Amino acid sequence: MSGVIQIIRNSFIRLEGFLYQLFGFIKSLFSQIFGFLAKIFGFSKSGYFLENNEATSTKPSNIQQPTKIEPKTTPEAPTTIRRRPDPKMDYFRKMAQDLNKS
Repeated sequence: MSGVIQIIRNSFIRLEGFLYQLFGFIKSLFSQIFGFLAKIFGFSKSGYFLENNEATSTKPSNIQQPTKIEPKTTPEAPTTIRRRPDPKMDYFRKMAQDLNKS
């Protein structure tokens, strides 16, 4: 019985893959067609359907200049941070010094 279920699952997977490819092709075809028509009619130019940023009829009477904010200077931390001495390392250093002495 599990063989039949596996065949049905594989069939649905293949059908899903086929439909995904088919609808992907249709989507790209429509996007190319509408993109071409948009270029022909000038819809791809932003000035065609958007207004200018400046309003011609009204101008603001109170224009404020942007103020420059100076960054606060903070003392920098030292870049070299010393580690705390490790007692195990001290033991090994002493052993190494003893070996070098004898």
